[in-house]
Amino acid sequence: MEVERVQAISKLSMSINTIPYEFIRSENEQPAITTVHGEILEVPTIDLNDPDEEKLVGLIVKAGSEWGLFQIVNHGIPSEVINNLQKVGKEFFELPHEEKEVYAKPQGSKTVEGYGTQLQRELEGKKGWVDHLFHRIWPPSVINYRFWPMNPPSYRDANEQYTIYLRKVADKLFKCLSLGLGLEEDAMKASIGGDDIEYLLKINCYPPCPRPDLVLRVVAHTDMSALTLLVPNEVPGLQVSRDGRWYDVKYIPNALVIHIGDQIEIFSNGNYKAVLHRSTVNKDTTRMSWPVFLEPPSDQVIGPHPKFTGEGTPAKYKSKKYGEYMYCKLNKIPQ
Repeated sequence: MEVERVQAISKLSMSINTIPYEFIRSENEQPAITTVHGEILEVPTIDLNDPDEEKLVGLIVKAGSEWGLFQIVNHGIPSEVINNLQKVGKEFFELPHEEKEVYAKPQGSKTVEGYGTQLQRELEGKKGWVDHLFHRIWPPSVINYRFWPMNPPSYRDANEQYTIYLRKVADKLFKCLSLGLGLEEDAMKASIGGDDIEYLLKINCYPPCPRPDLVLRVVAHTDMSALTLLVPNEVPGLQVSRDGRWYDVKYIPNALVIHIGDQIEIFSNGNYKAVLHRSTVNKDTTRMSWPVFLEPPSDQVIGPHPKFTGEGTPAKYKSKKYGEYMYCKLNKIPQ
């Protein structure tokens, strides 16, 4: 059975100025009701090229523990590399429907890879206003080029160039986050999976919606991965929960948005916090984003580091294989 894509629903909805019922969120989720209007949240912005390592570590620790989210500038990824990544992703989603469907996630597949629409089960049967493309970009042993578009022709090169730079950024973040916990600089990365950490790219395409007041692109969630490094586009939409209220996050050109994910929260026994976030929709313009999720291998067991547990400090989280954790989270099964 062919799945109806949100890009197609968007075209019809914009022409009749209404949306299907399954996209209308409950009142406690509707952006018009739950967003703090007129206030843009300026989350911590960190210069990743700061020569003062102690200062850099301190800023990342503070952001990771108090916010779970920060933006990095001077990260070393050339703007041309990021622009090319965005260009080929945008061109893919502009292809005819039939061409995109060649890369569709196979029915019944256990992998998230491929072109698709719905990712996880929602308890009320609601849907997010988003189409996506997932595929792994690192390490080579887990890459399946079946899900890498051949059109546009420069797609593969643009993604491979981005990956080269992104890995350096990720290693620096792991190092700082680890040092900030009083551990050896390679301790966190090693516990998450070391050189086997999987880099999973997701391209989100959020087409225009005639009722942005009622719809969410992506429902409120924390990322199940260890760390997320995200390239946004200039169309705002990312929101963060702060003290139980929802705020728009300020867009900074050429910055990367960094999310602390569940696995780092678990590893640190709650010293770092996974950020609760969501995405809203725009009435006139397509928004896109390019998050890369740094995931442990599926059989990697993640649990609190022994340094953060012991007498008087119990483990707040169970140790669990990442594959089991992911299955439970996607299917709304309590951990």
